[in-house]
Amino acid sequence: MNKPIRTALAVLSLGLGATAATAAFPDKPIKIVIGFPAGGPLDQHARLLTDKLQAVLGQPLIVDYKPGAGGSVGADAVAKSPADGYTLMLANTGVAVINGALYSKLPYNTQRDFVPIARTAMQPLALLVTPKLPVQNLKQFIDYTKARPGQVNYGSAGNGGISHLVPEMFKTATGIFMVHIPYRGSAPAFTDLMGGQVQFMAESIPQAANYHKQGKVRALAVTSRERNPALPDIPTVIESGVKGFEVVGFYGFLAPKDTPKDVVAKLSDAFKQVLNSPEVRERMVSQGADPAFLGSEDFARFLATETPRWEKAVKASGARMD
Repeated sequence: MNKPIRTALAVLSLGLGATAATAAFPDKPIKIVIGFPAGGPLDQHARLLTDKLQAVLGQPLIVDYKPGAGGSVGADAVAKSPADGYTLMLANTGVAVINGALYSKLPYNTQRDFVPIARTAMQPLALLVTPKLPVQNLKQFIDYTKARPGQVNYGSAGNGGISHLVPEMFKTATGIFMVHIPYRGSAPAFTDLMGGQVQFMAESIPQAANYHKQGKVRALAVTSRERNPALPDIPTVIESGVKGFEVVGFYGFLAPKDTPKDVVAKLSDAFKQVLNSPEVRERMVSQGADPAFLGSEDFARFLATETPRWEKAVKASGARMD
C-alpha cells in the first residue's frame, strides 16, 4: 500500500474514531464545577437540574465546589480541563460577564476560554426601600432622592456584585445620586435596611418577597420586563416610568473551548429537555428564577451583548477587586 493511501486511511480512521467517541457520549460521570461554597443559590440551581439531567444523559452528574475570588478559581479550573464535555461550569452573571471588568488579573476570559452550552435561568431583582421612608412607589422614591442628593444610602452584599451594580445602573438611568454602603453578604444589609440605616437595596426576588410580605421592607418595582409571580402586585421598573430599564441576572452552563460541537449539541439538548419539565419550571420559579433556556449559539450571542453592558456598570461604579 503506497504512502498517500495509508495516510488517507489513517485520517479516515481518526475521523471515524472521533465520531464514534462522540456518539457514545457520555459514557462516564459528568462533573459540574461551581466556584462558590455549597448551599448557595448556584448549588440550589444545580441540584434542581441534576436528577432530570442524569435521566436524560444516562450518567451521574457530580457537583464539585471550588470557591474563591468571586467564582474565578472554579472558572479557571474548568478552562484548563480537557475539552471533552465531562467538566462543565455553572456560571452566574458575576462569573460570566462581571469578573472580567472587576478583576485586573483574571485568569480566564469567558468568550475566549469557554464554549456556551445553555442558559438555564434569568433572575430578576426587586428594588426595595425601608418602610421608614415616606414613599409608596418608584416615582416617589426617585423624586424623594433627587430632592436629597447624597442623603440616601443603598446597601449591597459587597463591592462589584449584582446587588451593587444594579443600583448603579438605576442611578445612571434616573439621574439620582445615592451613596453605596457595601456589606459582607446580603443578611447584614437587609438588617440595616429594615432598621433604616440604609434606605434602598436591590435584591433577588425570594428573599425580597418574603420580607416585603412581612412588612419589613417595601418593594417598589421589579427589574424584569414582566411582573414576577412572587410579587404580582409590584410593577416593573419600566411600568414605573423608567423607559427601557430591564436588568436581570442569569445562570448558564459553559464548557472548555474546543469541546466537540456534537457534544455541545447533545448537552444543550439535554438542558432543553429538562427545562421543559413542568416540575423543574415550577421549582425554579419557587427559587426566584425564571426558566429561560437558550441553546449554545443563542447563549453565545447573549453573552456577547451582556458583557459590555456590565463592563460599563463596573466602570461607572469604580469597583475593583484585585
